[in-house]
Amino acid sequence: MVLARRRLLAALLTAVAVLVGFRAVAAPLPPAVPVTVAARDLPAGVLLREGDLRTVGFAPGTSPDGLAPDAVGRVLASGVRRGEPITDARLVGPALAEGHPGRVAMPVRLPDAAMAGMLRVGDSIDLLGADPQGGPPGPVTDAALVLALPREPDDTSADGLPGRLVVLGVTPSDVPDVAQASVTRFLAFSYAR
Repeated sequence: MVLARRRLLAALLTAVAVLVGFRAVAAPLPPAVPVTVAARDLPAGVLLREGDLRTVGFAPGTSPDGLAPDAVGRVLASGVRRGEPITDARLVGPALAEGHPGRVAMPVRLPDAAMAGMLRVGDSIDLLGADPQGGPPGPVTDAALVLALPREPDDTSADGLPGRLVVLGVTPSDVPDVAQASVTRFLAFSYAR
């Protein structure tokens, strides 16, 4: 009986010694890559603050492309879930149009906030302009893609402008027409076919 216990103890000590030996010669784990993620669920249009974000470690080679190193102070183009990495494609800016060849991101203020509230990211719209002096309405651009709907500021007098800002994906050739119409005409839209 004593001999059986000694053999069991010897086998256990041998196994522990082998494990310690393997651990001593095993390569250390590579350092984690710091990644900025959402600290909580965040809706589209939020101006990101320090408390909205946190840094977590990802294993090397597992972090997504396009990480936004300076997300604080930027506006979310679409909602993110808690723990989701913040990438340039989630922020209002040029990266919004990267998935849409032949388009550039252009902010446009629609004068009627309620009308703009009917839009959803991904909608394809025809932008129309009406002359505020009573001239005939006309098309401004066709098949503009709604890329982002920044949230209205909590303080409605923050920018002093009526309406609602919308980020559209338009062709580079349409940019001058859209820019001119946004300051000289009353803009409206219809859903593109």
